[in-house]
Amino acid sequence: MGRIHRLSAELANQIAAGEVVERPASVVKELVENAIDAGASRIAITIEQGGKRLIRVEDDGDGMSPEDAELALARHATSKIASAEDLAAILTHGFRGEALPAIASVSHFVLRTRAADAIAGTEIRVNAGTLASVREVAAPLGTSVEVADLFYGLPARRKFLKADGAETVQVSRTTTQLALAYPEIGFTLASGGRMLLQCPPVGSRRDRFFQLYGDRPDLVEVAKEAAGISVSGLVASLTDQGPKRGPQNVFVNRRIVKDRTIAHAIVEAFSVASVKERSPEVHLFVEMPPEEVDVNVHPTKAEVRFRNQSLVHEVVKRAISEALGKTSAPELQLQPPPPFQPAPSAPAFPGLIAGVFPSRWVPPTRADEAPFPSPSPAPAHGPGAVAASAAMPDAPWGLRPLIPLGQFRDTFIIAVDDEGISIIDQHVAHERVLFERVMERLTAGRLESQRLLEPLVLELPAAAHDVLLARQAELDRFGFELASFGGRSVRVAAVPALLSPDESIAALREMGEDLEGLNRGGTVGEGLQRIAALTACHAAVKANCPLTQEKMVHILDELRKTAYSSVCPHGRPVMLRLTRREVERNFQRI
Repeated sequence: MGRIHRLSAELANQIAAGEVVERPASVVKELVENAIDAGASRIAITIEQGGKRLIRVEDDGDGMSPEDAELALARHATSKIASAEDLAAILTHGFRGEALPAIASVSHFVLRTRAADAIAGTEIRVNAGTLASVREVAAPLGTSVEVADLFYGLPARRKFLKADGAETVQVSRTTTQLALAYPEIGFTLASGGRMLLQCPPVGSRRDRFFQLYGDRPDLVEVAKEAAGISVSGLVASLTDQGPKRGPQNVFVNRRIVKDRTIAHAIVEAFSVASVKERSPEVHLFVEMPPEEVDVNVHPTKAEVRFRNQSLVHEVVKRAISEALGKTSAPELQLQPPPPFQPAPSAPAFPGLIAGVFPSRWVPPTRADEAPFPSPSPAPAHGPGAVAASAAMPDAPWGLRPLIPLGQFRDTFIIAVDDEGISIIDQHVAHERVLFERVMERLTAGRLESQRLLEPLVLELPAAAHDVLLARQAELDRFGFELASFGGRSVRVAAVPALLSPDESIAALREMGEDLEGLNRGGTVGEGLQRIAALTACHAAVKANCPLTQEKMVHILDELRKTAYSSVCPHGRPVMLRLTRREVERNFQRI
């Protein structure tokens, strides 16, 4: 007798179920997507013990006739497609006819459904893939599916499920993603008698996002259409100082996916503005013709394949880059003003003149003198200049012309416009300006270099020594001329004109450490960005450095011309804003 034999239908279904049903959240996803395809306007989900004890999904969709209900539990039976040509442009979530029989093969399964033209409904019970009963019952319009004791006949699968709380979190996350994709459908999720999610139907994704996540001023809006592709949604702003990793909900034609092309485009868009490594929070919707995307490439349909992968990458990257370029400075959060207290007879800070921020660069003045003597030519400042700045055209990314008032602790520039007060970190702002200037010059060739009369010999750790020599070609474009000098020593014959020799040595030491992680897997572009960021950092004006009025005006004017004025290349915020409304509120003028 041969060793090869045909598996029973029940066992084959249970094996196939392993590809579709990984955990309770997978069941919820398949059943809710079926409800969406059926035209439901309200979907109610109930779970117990994280979905291991019970999953119930009820909808008010089209429902099914008795014949269709029985056929829906047969493998590869579907109403979504009819021929191979239909696979070229799939418009529904389901199309394989595998989900319901797979779920029914690993649980106590009950299906109740009624079509709009039927007087009575149909109930079908299946136990571990075996049909138990089919009968006529009273049922509302739509479909209800109960999945009890998931994997009860497969202890090897059941033991891999997480704790009830962890499985509940996964179900909630899946439901949230589906609700975000379909704001016109009402969703509820209950667990153990407790309501976890309740979202009535709304008219827009913005309203649904507010239902799910509340007010999120830390996210910026994305909106772009190009080459037949539409990209919209919300992404973390560059000034967000939260965790490096956040949830990434990416939808392609309203299907939640995990796609490497889009994920790489997201990282690339953020890396253009900052070398700070992060996986930011993203809620992104990509719409394109269905024939341009293949959804039939993964057992759970979690991955897709694009006909023109590079085009999708470029459109998504540019959409996010343009949105990040419009990121505004974060607003200061002030506490409510304290109760009024009479001013003391003597000033708390005797050396502080009214209207002037303490700074070494401000010359001593008498109280009746102007705090900033006008140099020649005099930069515009004062009330008239603020009014004039309002008439000046804003930069494309929304940074208004700012009038510097002075420095605070020789580190922060205090500036105003007609809409509020800004506190600018002078080093971070100058670093952003220099970084973009350096990257722009690199497109034309290389930076200006200055040869040293006496070459410098730099002793480095072994790893840093190897890293700098490996990046020798890239460093040469920045004006560094390096050569090995035996052992762990490096001979420096030339440095960038932007930097002094001491600054160059400090920058090279830092580059040796910073570029070490890129020595094996980093691209040339990544290496150039890292080197440019460190070069700009060391060339920028430092903290605790007095600035003249002209230098402050220059930094602020140049900052307005940059594409990403809200953060430095390393991800630190450039400025904080105190809006006019916030000032008026604290002085009880609102």
